[in-house]
Amino acid sequence: MLTLPGAIKSQSQQETNQMPSYTDFYRRSIDERDSFWAEQAALIEWQRPFDQVCDATDPRFPKWFAGGLTNLCHNAVDRHLRERADQAALIFVSSETGVEKTWSFRELHAEVQRFAAILKAQGVGCGDRVLIYMPMIAEAAFAMLACVRIGAIHSVVFGGFASHALSSRIDDAQPVLVVSADAGMRGGKVVAYKPLLDEAIELASHKPAKVLMVDRGLVDFAPVPGRDLDFAAERAARMDAVVPCEWVDSAHPSYILYTSGTTGRPKGVQRDTGGYAVALAASMRHIYMAQPGETFFSTSDIGWVVGHSYIVYGPLLNGTATVMYEGLPTRPDAAVWWRIVEQYKVNVMFSAPTAARVLKKQDPACLTRHDLSSLKALFLAGEPLDEPTATWMSEAIGKPVIDNYWQTETGWPILAICNGVEPAPTRYGSPGMAVYGFDVRLIDETSGEEITEPNHKGVIAVQGPLPPGCLQTVWGDDERYVKTYWSSVPGRALYSSFDWGVRDADGYYFILGRTDDVINVAGHRLGTREIEESISSHAAVAEVAVLGVADALKGQVAMAFVVLKDAALAAEPADALKLEGAIMKQVDEQLGAVARPARVRFVSLLPKTRSGKLLRRAMQAVCEGRDPGDLTTMDDPGALQQIKDLLGGPDARPA
Repeated sequence: MLTLPGAIKSQSQQETNQMPSYTDFYRRSIDERDSFWAEQAALIEWQRPFDQVCDATDPRFPKWFAGGLTNLCHNAVDRHLRERADQAALIFVSSETGVEKTWSFRELHAEVQRFAAILKAQGVGCGDRVLIYMPMIAEAAFAMLACVRIGAIHSVVFGGFASHALSSRIDDAQPVLVVSADAGMRGGKVVAYKPLLDEAIELASHKPAKVLMVDRGLVDFAPVPGRDLDFAAERAARMDAVVPCEWVDSAHPSYILYTSGTTGRPKGVQRDTGGYAVALAASMRHIYMAQPGETFFSTSDIGWVVGHSYIVYGPLLNGTATVMYEGLPTRPDAAVWWRIVEQYKVNVMFSAPTAARVLKKQDPACLTRHDLSSLKALFLAGEPLDEPTATWMSEAIGKPVIDNYWQTETGWPILAICNGVEPAPTRYGSPGMAVYGFDVRLIDETSGEEITEPNHKGVIAVQGPLPPGCLQTVWGDDERYVKTYWSSVPGRALYSSFDWGVRDADGYYFILGRTDDVINVAGHRLGTREIEESISSHAAVAEVAVLGVADALKGQVAMAFVVLKDAALAAEPADALKLEGAIMKQVDEQLGAVARPARVRFVSLLPKTRSGKLLRRAMQAVCEGRDPGDLTTMDDPGALQQIKDLLGGPDARPA
């Protein structure tokens, strides 16, 4: 267990030299909601003050800072020109192309205005949608900021998504313009975007009027006459552009971001402007301990919510430089991230447990090669952080490793350690306590009653209204929004996270997995997370995924797929069988025989999306002989094929 140094304080604490109780801070956010959030709203600038902090007439559809006018780009860029115009704002690093470049706030301001002028010249106005289909390059951030500058609503689609997935998002968002690039790069391989985009537009019913292309010179492509525009030429014609910010209502949508759902239809999370700006600005200080003038490095992608909140908007809102990275954590070697930390004096870093597990398999010398003295802490989120990985990572880099839990829907953490308010110890396996503003409850799935006793499993829910910055609705479908998120307990305005959890006596929560990942083995309900935690603590295990597979006798059985630290340990059938038995014995000893997996299968990698999330449903489908569905987000199709080969099934590679 690690405790953060007491010297790490929020700006307000440094000024007053006082250490407020987080318990009091949290209770104020719930019991004195309006006065609490009025104070946080002072972290951003308003062109017109709001009339009401929160209109919660319908707690499922709260209107935060009602009547206020503001602008996300003004708060992220323009207002910093007064005090930090020449400070670094955006640091772009590509280990794929070798390009590194830094823009000051003044230079970023100029680039965003040029981009905004291009959009306006093509008829993009307030409320129009712009779809951004881009690799991790600076122009993608310029595009996002330019959209919110003029009141347009951006929808970033992860670069490299297959045509069918992209076309469905085009039809749902109905953009007037698409911003794209010739190609991205991953692991030294060029991924051409233009053919995918052209096919997606061909498949889509909605036809965007214009496509703005950034030519990186990675692949040749043929522009579509009358539709495709060259970004370089358009930019060159607008070098001196001046585009004022469009002041929009606090409730004005800032963006749409598509997330996974239970049906094939795209589910667009719609975010507001004022509430989002306030929530992110507050979280940068209270949760992530970042100060203006420091440097923040998130290793995510702008196609995901972490990229929106903590690559582009959060750091810039806080007057903090942000690192935008194109590349892998292991290219050119596993020291690349730490070289960036040293070179750019990174103070706070944000990544995912998957990345930590990848690094765990690399040369440990890579983690100590560079000077990490500037780094306060490494935050990990996106999936449960197991104790062995957290302990290893913290010891390897000599820094606190801090978990936090949130969702695309919430936009910022639900559970965390708010060290910027009051330093507190981490508890490995727990993302922390309820974050201010989130009235978190544990709900019994069967009865709908609230669980108040510690260490009892329930569904993590939030009593409405959700705090600022969370989703307003599902784009274009309020009914789906209510049915999906607010219907788990009839008669109560409770937002369901669809995650199981437990809370200990001190208020720390532990995530046990999705409610739809619960295994019912002969009447016993088991969370896959519990079994994974047990298996991952085995000395030979680098990574594990456990899922429930249909079984004629028991209803479901647990199936474990394990990546070993050393594949040679299971190279021979006899060795593999022996190791499988040892892992099963460990689960027996830690959780009981009922939790023992039916089989432990050894693979070289697990099927994941390009953002590092496990494709559990696809794995389960393969194990049960069903169609794995849409695999366009898969990073390496060979991972799923390994599972099919082990089970003796047909080809699993997507067409």
